[in-house]
Amino acid sequence: MHWIRSLSIVLTLFAFWLVLSGYFIPFLLAMGVLSALAVVWFSHRMEVVDHEGHPIHLGPGALSYWPWLMWHIIADGLKVTRIILDPKLPISPTMVRIKTSQKSAVGQVVLANSITLTPGTLSVVIEGDEILVHALTKAGAEDVADGVMDARVSSFEGMR
Repeated sequence: MHWIRSLSIVLTLFAFWLVLSGYFIPFLLAMGVLSALAVVWFSHRMEVVDHEGHPIHLGPGALSYWPWLMWHIIADGLKVTRIILDPKLPISPTMVRIKTSQKSAVGQVVLANSITLTPGTLSVVIEGDEILVHALTKAGAEDVADGVMDARVSSFEGMR
């Protein structure tokens, strides 16, 4: 598995280099590959490559989780837009603590970032197995507290 992670990092770095440079000259392509290999070699020597820094094990779960998250970002964005455009501005700011079921720090961070990416909610702090969330409305707080996103992240993480 160690070599798979290394290969994945090399390919990711090379793809990033290719996107930024845009050059397809053989010599420059070879230098891009050598640069990516050197970075991975140095990273391994410094022992900074681990399963959390480059979580390739989450790749298959991401294929179903990201489209689901995108849908919720768009849907909640429309809800927040509707609230903003309403002349009465029906907001009811609420803070709620939610329990997380993730077993790793990566899973908790994915959940917290997903909450923050969803319009109308913001992860304030992670404390142990709880996340303090600020929501624009009580309905938004209830949506976060219902545990659907938590379950999706746990499934994405491979825990359920």
